[in-house]
Amino acid sequence: MEYKNVHVLNHPLAQEILTKVRDKRTNQVEFRKGISRLGRLIGYELIKTMKFKEITVETPIAPAKGIEITEKKDVLIVTVLRASIPLTDGLLKAFPEARQGIISAKRIELEDAKAVNYQFDIKIDYMNVPEIRNDTVLIISDPMLASGSTMVKVIDTLLKKSKPKRLILASVISCPTGLERVLKAFPQAEIITVAIDPELNNKGYIVPGLGDAGDRSFH
Repeated sequence: MEYKNVHVLNHPLAQEILTKVRDKRTNQVEFRKGISRLGRLIGYELIKTMKFKEITVETPIAPAKGIEITEKKDVLIVTVLRASIPLTDGLLKAFPEARQGIISAKRIELEDAKAVNYQFDIKIDYMNVPEIRNDTVLIISDPMLASGSTMVKVIDTLLKKSKPKRLILASVISCPTGLERVLKAFPQAEIITVAIDPELNNKGYIVPGLGDAGDRSFH
């Protein structure tokens, strides 16, 4: 199924790296490296969608035409702690001058999330985010877009007093439940992901997914 404003990064290298991080035999260090590499590839893919203008520079020999990517001038990357740290690390390779913010959001786990249509209560423990301006390209970094409950809460919190030029969600794996919930609440959102997995289990984890990204990165 295709979703408006959702782009799946089907590049063979991204898919190979994803295969490695899915594998339960991949150790903590290699898992973090893989997520970071995917973040860099996602960043490069996002740059392809950014506006630019033509400019002329002087080489040592003669004038040469080139471009300047104007939308790169005000990129703000917000990391959803803690699982997103490696993904943000990769995004920063593509956007080294980006401003950064962090938000700690935790869902209250349920015994049978399916019974309540995967609607979780979300607790925001901490937020430190610089000003979101009208020309800001806001990128929210979260490797797993599962139920969408966390992401909707995060976006709602960030946009209460601001309206960025673009709202982009960068994830590694998404699922239909999360995509539909986010796009229903924020139809202007743009989502880039490396894979869309088919379903959630009773706990609200993506199947087949890759497990708990935070635990695999930091435990």
